[in-house]
Amino acid sequence: MGLSRCMAGSPIRPHDSRGALIGLVAAALLLVLPGIFLPSPAHAQGAVRSVHGDWQIRCDTPPGAQAEQCALIQSVVAEDRSNAGLTVIVLKTADQKSRLMRVVAPLGVLLPSGLGLKLDNQDVGRAGFVRCLPNGCVAEVVLEDKLLGQLRSAKTATFIIFETPEEGIGFPLSLNGLGEGYDKLP
Repeated sequence: MGLSRCMAGSPIRPHDSRGALIGLVAAALLLVLPGIFLPSPAHAQGAVRSVHGDWQIRCDTPPGAQAEQCALIQSVVAEDRSNAGLTVIVLKTADQKSRLMRVVAPLGVLLPSGLGLKLDNQDVGRAGFVRCLPNGCVAEVVLEDKLLGQLRSAKTATFIIFETPEEGIGFPLSLNGLGEGYDKLP
């Protein structure tokens, strides 16, 4: 399944209570990381469990959760706009049956244009935004084997947000350590 279809589709069915719970836990993880837009990952909350290249595994117990939740996280700032940041969060669901990649973009993005992704300058596709929170808008994709393999083998990813239909802002993201970090996610 290509990224465009996978990212634009609804990865969690609303009537699947397990999927809804997983979505709530992942959303809670986003909410417990209020500093994720700051350029320094040290500002994000949650205990740093380990560092893998340019990625960190951060763990926290969200309010109402029975267990600690961990995610692989990297935050970046646009090269040409120091006030625009982006955070990529990779996590395994509690039942270990799904993997999600959530990208939190700054408020003010043009929602219908979605979030673009290039790996080593090759266009992979676009994801639709699924919701906006007080600290940013979230695009989400089920991380299927094909996309995970592409992310493991690529050197760089560029996530693209749009402020106008004609103007995209690229956020280069290092993939150094992503594979190793993903393998260490509990």
